[in-house]
Amino acid sequence: MRDRVELVATILLAFAAVATAWSGYQATRWNGEQAKASGRTNAIRIEAARAQGLAQAQTQVDVATFIQWVDAYAKHETALQDFYFKRFRVEFKPAVEAWLATKPLQNPDAPLTPFAMPQYKLAATAEAERLDADAEVSAAQVRRNIQRSSNYVLGVVLFSVALFFAGTSTKLNDPRLRAVAVGVGCAIFLGTLVWIATSPVSLSV
Repeated sequence: MRDRVELVATILLAFAAVATAWSGYQATRWNGEQAKASGRTNAIRIEAARAQGLAQAQTQVDVATFIQWVDAYAKHETALQDFYFKRFRVEFKPAVEAWLATKPLQNPDAPLTPFAMPQYKLAATAEAERLDADAEVSAAQVRRNIQRSSNYVLGVVLFSVALFFAGTSTKLNDPRLRAVAVGVGCAIFLGTLVWIATSPVSLSV
């Protein structure tokens, strides 16, 4: 009986030691994956901020030229009106034309400005929204990698507990206590092994 318990304890010590080292390695690997994903997320957010800044600058240009144009439009100064209209950005002209079609000077229900028209669309704004969505996807990956690293750290702790019980069993003189210690260690080891086996593995360099 004693020999069998010692054999099981020895096997448990060997496997638990290997599993502890593997979990520690994977925890480190997923920390690295998390760091890389965080870098990608930050880079995407910077690009999104740049695109949003460009969109805001373009809107300011549109507002400034529109104020000058609408003043000439209201005063029926055709030459000045044409001068400013030709200087509208390509993205802005469709919105102005759609707004004019609503006859804003006569129609009280017309939108207040072309900026309220569905035709007013900025490619920079769309790009910023796309990048924000990409950044959120990347941030979700960061969170998953952090969780995976945490899972492996917990695996290290649990395998270490199994090691503790296996090592303790060899110091006990009472056969029943020795068997209980080995049994608890095996239960913890096998439960943790099954759980860790379902976790993703990172082997990239």
